[in-house]
Amino acid sequence: MPVFKTPFNGYSVKFSPFYESRLAVATAQNFGILGNGRVHILDLPPTPSSPFVELASFDTADGVYDVAWSESHDSLLVAAVADGSLKIYDLSLPPTSNPIRSLHEHSREVQSVDYNPVRRDSFISSSWDDSIKLWTLDRPTSIRSFQEHAYCVYAAVWNPRHADVFASASGDCTLRVWDVREPGSTMVVAAHEFEILSCDWNKYDDCVIATASVDKSVRVWDIRTYRTPLAVLNGHGYAVRKVKFSPHNRSFLMSCSYDMTVCAWDYMVEDARIGQYGHHTEFAVGVDMSVLVEGLIASTGWDELVYVWQYGTDPRAP
Repeated sequence: MPVFKTPFNGYSVKFSPFYESRLAVATAQNFGILGNGRVHILDLPPTPSSPFVELASFDTADGVYDVAWSESHDSLLVAAVADGSLKIYDLSLPPTSNPIRSLHEHSREVQSVDYNPVRRDSFISSSWDDSIKLWTLDRPTSIRSFQEHAYCVYAAVWNPRHADVFASASGDCTLRVWDVREPGSTMVVAAHEFEILSCDWNKYDDCVIATASVDKSVRVWDIRTYRTPLAVLNGHGYAVRKVKFSPHNRSFLMSCSYDMTVCAWDYMVEDARIGQYGHHTEFAVGVDMSVLVEGLIASTGWDELVYVWQYGTDPRAP
């Protein structure tokens, strides 16, 4: 597969749930500390020797830390921006008509955004202002704010089967599980001794969650018996920035780290790390797996590069 070079530092990459070859990339200038941002919409090339096709790009006055595709409209996506806003883009409209909406309630950087895969009109955002907010496309203001975390909320992700349930990971070292019908969180897990930077639900077992931490580990939890983790996955040399369960394999997950590597894991076997990729030359901070093409992986990092490859092959191979 070819490599796509972005002008800014990569932060997040997400495959479209509608098109096998499409992905969105969130980027930020100057490593996200200060400067502009850009969202790239890319199509994979028709042949391995061809370059990526850039369908569109959207510029922002501040860095973009995450992006999420709509689960109900194939042309819509939401970007999480460092100025505290969420910007909604419609690919079916000309660039001058975008963004179609800007939602600005967070008081600090928006770190993550996630679309509800069950109730497909809603999404959640998490922020450095310690809060999580619930939104729908048809409302200009948030439906609700969730404010129990004591530090930055680095990730909030919907349960893949339950429309009202999501999990959040925070710098306060806790994983929380929420039900939007309840007044507060329904579970608090002291999952790591250091900041938790990412979490994700297992797509085949809605009681299993993975967390990734500054302590260099990925841990897998069953929320029915959460006193001790199901698995502790060690192997990264620095903080683990992102963790993602496979949409095709119950025990398979990917992670990326400040050690510049992307790792593949099978948490149900003794030698859990089943793959390690060293293709990035700076912090690897974004990783995703395609829902539509089994084994198709994408990653991005601060080296300004986006890689897409098939599991078991070399990301740098032509």
